[in-house]
Amino acid sequence: MHQWFLPLLAFTTAAAIFTITPGLDSVMVLRTAASDGRRAGIGAIFGIAVGLSLWGLAAAFGLTALLAASSTAFFIVKCVGAVYLVWMGLSQLLRPRTALTTEAGPEQARRVEHRNAFWPGFRRGMLTDLLNPKAGIFVITFFPQFIPPATDVVAFTLVQVVIQVVLTFIWLGLLVALTVPLAQFFNRPVVVRRLDRLTGLVFIGFGAKIFLTDSPSH
Repeated sequence: MHQWFLPLLAFTTAAAIFTITPGLDSVMVLRTAASDGRRAGIGAIFGIAVGLSLWGLAAAFGLTALLAASSTAFFIVKCVGAVYLVWMGLSQLLRPRTALTTEAGPEQARRVEHRNAFWPGFRRGMLTDLLNPKAGIFVITFFPQFIPPATDVVAFTLVQVVIQVVLTFIWLGLLVALTVPLAQFFNRPVVVRRLDRLTGLVFIGFGAKIFLTDSPSH
């Protein structure tokens, strides 16, 4: 196992840099935490972690290689992902909210948020990651670069997945921690509208970017 130390150290360093680079996951968590609260933001983080884990398991057992090799499969996944993101983006862009609380009042809204917000955030985070073929491409092209020769590829890849998930939890958790204290600012009607429209444009942009992504087999 000692021969894994330096490759894993190099992988952890590189993966940390990729993790903190602004991308779809960061935007998703920031928007969810700012608009729906801490539990929703944490739910989104767990959903993203599950999505990453599933992509990692698929890579470890060779399933994402099929996605990379099959132009049809890749095209289907990227179209579904792009449509999902564009649909979310258009919903926020065309129907921005004016407040983050319900008509039932702030106290009841907070109780409802406390009880129910985790799972919608979880579902949003997981679907966003699973329907993003670039996440699969990242795993199957980035992870193998650090696998040492004459090693158990499946075991090493699974360790890489655990490291990536931990880094994701740390970084996205920090974003939620920094965002939630600003909830009063984010709850202003003008800020809510602008935040929804801005994130809507970002989601549409990511959807277009995913749709224009070529299969790695090309």
